[in-house]
Amino acid sequence: LNVTEEKFVLDTLAGCTEYKSILDVVVNAFYVQDGRYCPISERNLYIVICYLATFQLEEIGLQHFSRIVKSLDTAKMQQFLRFFFNDLYLNTWIKDEWSHFYDSVYVKENWIDPLLRWQPKVQQLIEKLTDKLSNHTITVKTSRVTQPKEFNLTVPKPRAIPPPSPAPLPVLPKRQPVPPSMYKPPKERKQLEEIKTKNIQKAKVSVFCSSSILSSKLFLYRIISAVLVLWSQISCEQYLEAVWESALTQYFEEVTKQDLIDNIPIKLNTAAILREGALYQRKLEEELKRIENLQQGAGDPSEFLEWQKQMRGKDLEDQLAEIECRRLQGKLSYEEAVLAHQNVIQENKKKADLLREEKAELMHLYAEKRLEEQKEMKELVEQVMEGHKNVKQVKAKIQEHKQQIVQQVCEESEELLRQALEEKEDQNRKRYELIQQIRAIESTPSIRHKFVDLTETGGHGLFGEMSIVELRERLALLKEAQKAAEEEKRNQIIHEKQAKEQLILDKLNQISQFRAELGRAAALKQEEKKKSQSGERSMKDERILNLQKKIVEKTMERKKQAGLL
Repeated sequence: LNVTEEKFVLDTLAGCTEYKSILDVVVNAFYVQDGRYCPISERNLYIVICYLATFQLEEIGLQHFSRIVKSLDTAKMQQFLRFFFNDLYLNTWIKDEWSHFYDSVYVKENWIDPLLRWQPKVQQLIEKLTDKLSNHTITVKTSRVTQPKEFNLTVPKPRAIPPPSPAPLPVLPKRQPVPPSMYKPPKERKQLEEIKTKNIQKAKVSVFCSSSILSSKLFLYRIISAVLVLWSQISCEQYLEAVWESALTQYFEEVTKQDLIDNIPIKLNTAAILREGALYQRKLEEELKRIENLQQGAGDPSEFLEWQKQMRGKDLEDQLAEIECRRLQGKLSYEEAVLAHQNVIQENKKKADLLREEKAELMHLYAEKRLEEQKEMKELVEQVMEGHKNVKQVKAKIQEHKQQIVQQVCEESEELLRQALEEKEDQNRKRYELIQQIRAIESTPSIRHKFVDLTETGGHGLFGEMSIVELRERLALLKEAQKAAEEEKRNQIIHEKQAKEQLILDKLNQISQFRAELGRAAALKQEEKKKSQSGERSMKDERILNLQKKIVEKTMERKKQAGLL
């Protein structure tokens, strides 16, 4: 905007803000009476027109005011000006409402009287707008005729000189296939598996032949059952041999099944084997040290450890009783919560029935109100459609103006494009001539002959200077030395690997022996524990019994309440 237009816009904005209270009186009344179907988003438009008509009409003049009004929607301006410049409204309620904010004499002399003076001329403007609404015409847009244009075919380029044939590609030597041993497991793994199987069998036989296992209840039971079964089937001469073989067979099957269940095979790597061997070695050293201390007169802490174990067992039983009490208390609170939840459900059902009745009444009232609003909207749509018919004429004129501008721009762009194409063709032609000259120069053969003697030195005057033949001989010697070093290192690695494998096998044997001894000790300890615990009886806490009784009562009460629901 220029300076004058900017000053006019700022003054209008300041005036609308300053006299907002009295302008709202007119606009709100218009929306209540004549503008019920006008959108609320156009409220600021009516405020500006009301401000210009009240405070700026004498300053800007009727002609400028008419131009502003005619540039806007004709139907809306005609409706608002007819409402605002009504003699009855100006002299009655508009004057009284404005007098609430300003002095009544000031309102009449400065605002009402000027509006009444301009009322006849503004009435003529309103009549023109009414005639324009009644005599509007609809312009039909004519379709343009398609004009054919010539095809823009590409001009073929001149053929270039064919380049010389490329050199043949070198053929790579055929690779050796992968050896079949790559996909087969190594022999060492199979040997380790066989050694492991033999060690397991030896361990089972040693466990079976031990005196503690032979005196176990299971073995005695097998012997007695075999005696009863075979007494009537075989002779007395074969009695002992048959009983012994039968008991051994049954017990070995039982032990095998138990080993399959309890001792699941675990694949050990080198680190695990060495770690477990170090553990057993450390335990062995500790046991030897303890025996030496006992021989020197040190005390045996077994009695204290036994007392500590008993006290820990008592503490564990107390903790288990406390946990059981907490569990039963939680179950009791759950039963009480279920009863409370059922009571809440009954109350919510009563409230839901009341809410459904109220909702049905509100929906009935809403449906009636919705029907009335739909009728009002239909009337508003009809009025808006009448106002949109005058917009088509303005759009047609704007479309013609835009088409003229587009045509001018297209002509200018075609001219610029034609000049750019001519410049591009000149550059391409110069490049093509330059390429032809370069290819002609490259196609001329060049003869180069250079004879090389491999036994002569380069003659550069260096200390380590040598001929190609001497260099090849030295490289061959260096390769032989490197090969011998690699062979020596390979033999050293093999020896180290064999020593490491032997160490691992020794560790495995030691681990298997320790495991067998630990298994025997655990079996004896388990039998002693069973004997010691056979005469004990567990007693329940009185709190647990009381809580169980309460839970049974609450459960019965909840089931009765659920039956009533």
